[in-house]
Amino acid sequence: MNIHEYQAKEILAQYGVKIAEGGLAYSVVEAVQRAREIEGDVWVVKAQIHSGARGKAGGIKVCRTHAEVEQAAEELIGKKLVTHQTGPTGKICSRIYVEAGTSISKEMYLSFMVDRASERIIMIGAAEGGMEIEKLAETNPDAIIKIYIEPAVGLQDFQVRKMAFGLGIDPAQLNHAVKTIKGCYRALRDLDANTLEINPLAITANNEIVALDAKMVFDENALFRRHKIAELRDNTQVDNREVAAAEAGLSYVGLDGDIGCMINGAGLAMATMDMIKLAGGEPANFLDVGGGASAERTEKAFRLVLADANVKAMLVNIFAGINRCDWIAEGVVQAVKNIDMKIPLVVRLSGTNVEEGRSIIKNSGLPIITADTLAEAAEKVVRARNEVVAQKA
Repeated sequence: MNIHEYQAKEILAQYGVKIAEGGLAYSVVEAVQRAREIEGDVWVVKAQIHSGARGKAGGIKVCRTHAEVEQAAEELIGKKLVTHQTGPTGKICSRIYVEAGTSISKEMYLSFMVDRASERIIMIGAAEGGMEIEKLAETNPDAIIKIYIEPAVGLQDFQVRKMAFGLGIDPAQLNHAVKTIKGCYRALRDLDANTLEINPLAITANNEIVALDAKMVFDENALFRRHKIAELRDNTQVDNREVAAAEAGLSYVGLDGDIGCMINGAGLAMATMDMIKLAGGEPANFLDVGGGASAERTEKAFRLVLADANVKAMLVNIFAGINRCDWIAEGVVQAVKNIDMKIPLVVRLSGTNVEEGRSIIKNSGLPIITADTLAEAAEKVVRARNEVVAQKA
């Protein structure tokens, strides 16, 4: 789960990380008022959307008068920002963050994230901040510092000092740097975050270490014990179908293709999408119905997939272990009848009570295409999709 920059900064401030003075605004009037409340004669107006590279998309504006703050707010609030992370659809900016301008003498990069390959937390830093870390990794990989943290042991003092010196921090600022780095780690650890990124982490003209930007991503599987974090979710920044799926207890991610997928099990879903691409198609979504695919749950999954107007064919791929193929088949038949599907449907069943399930599909009288193997199912759904496209052409 993503949160906004201002929310991440509020969290980090609670862990001893210094942030610039700022305030949230939902309107132009509020933005000007926030600027009046903040001392100084320079303000930074930042669009609050779940995406990086906002500056390149015009989402960050430096203002030197209240009139400029007003103009910046008018240009951002309610507008769509398109970055390389949002894709061509972009994201609507419904709120902005007005922050005091900072005189910067040095910019650095600092992040913590869960590294599944090493089963550790990796702390990444670079003395060159303010730019995309991916670009820095390509142009100057030696400038990136990586320190692995054993979760059972935690972040050690020598690791903190190693990172601080690697960032080029002056010994006189070491204590402040240590407090900042440790605070970031505690925030990640205590709140079940997957990623915490500060870019840039700046040293100001007053020799203060300040987080000028902040990004945090949380493990959704841990939100049941992090209610205050769960409340930070902004559903306006999430695909409506993903919100509906979460409310129904389904795992859904929208993609750019036109072949809808309904599958049980994340691993099988990934394999199915790979097979669709191998057969020449593009999946429209990732949808895992899990182990308890009742008739009602199956119908909800169908409606989620078909809510995407781009879907031209649909594939249901079920391997029944905990579940049963006959239950799934009954749910599929009920869903197709209730929804009155207008696109081709391919169903592949395997596992417990597979013969009963196939019999239910066959005797339903519905124009459902069946397949015995995953490869066959992928080929049939791509062929069906191509026929639909040809007919419309």
